[in-house]
Amino acid sequence: MGHTDMTATSRPFIAYFRVSTARQGASGLGIEAQKAAVASFAASVGGKVLGEHVEIESGKNNDRPVLANALRECRLTGAVLLIAKLDRLSRDAHFLLGLEKAGVDFVAADMPNANRFTVGIMALVAQQEREAISARTKAALAAAKARGKKLGGWRGGPVQDPAGARAASKQKADSFAAEVLPIVRDFAQGGMSLRQIAARLTDRGIRTRRGGNWTASAVSRILERAAA
Repeated sequence: MGHTDMTATSRPFIAYFRVSTARQGASGLGIEAQKAAVASFAASVGGKVLGEHVEIESGKNNDRPVLANALRECRLTGAVLLIAKLDRLSRDAHFLLGLEKAGVDFVAADMPNANRFTVGIMALVAQQEREAISARTKAALAAAKARGKKLGGWRGGPVQDPAGARAASKQKADSFAAEVLPIVRDFAQGGMSLRQIAARLTDRGIRTRRGGNWTASAVSRILERAAA
């Protein structure tokens, strides 16, 4: 895809607009601004817009049937593909640079003097930024997982046996109870009520097995587990 100096030509245009969601497409949100920019540019260079193509698609998706139709119409009419902003095509460097093979000239209303070289650099920078965002997101998820945070639901792999899961949970509860029981017993032998023991445990910064504050019933369960 080449670049055309629109100040020296009166070739017709085929306009291409893109929005990311169906809601934007239905409401006109985003499209109206693009149309205004395209109409203003076409009028400034004395070019006629032969047709308009609106695509509702994510910028991450390179399957653009409406864009393909717009490019086909450009080839058939000799028109120039006119877009409001360069990012309306794609933020993917390979996709944007691959449009060169379409054999159609293009111009962006927001950057009419952009050429193949500058567009290529912009596309590569945009691609690098997107990859950096993806890498940061993956790193944050990995860090959260390392801290023990549960991320999403089942994503494949072996399904844990329910009975085995219950047994493992009971073992953890028993181990925790064994750890905290001596402290609870010391308080109980000192004549404290269950509520007072709960308050003392919380004040000392001791959390329940699930990380919460103590209650009288939680203290009672510790004592009941020891007596069982």
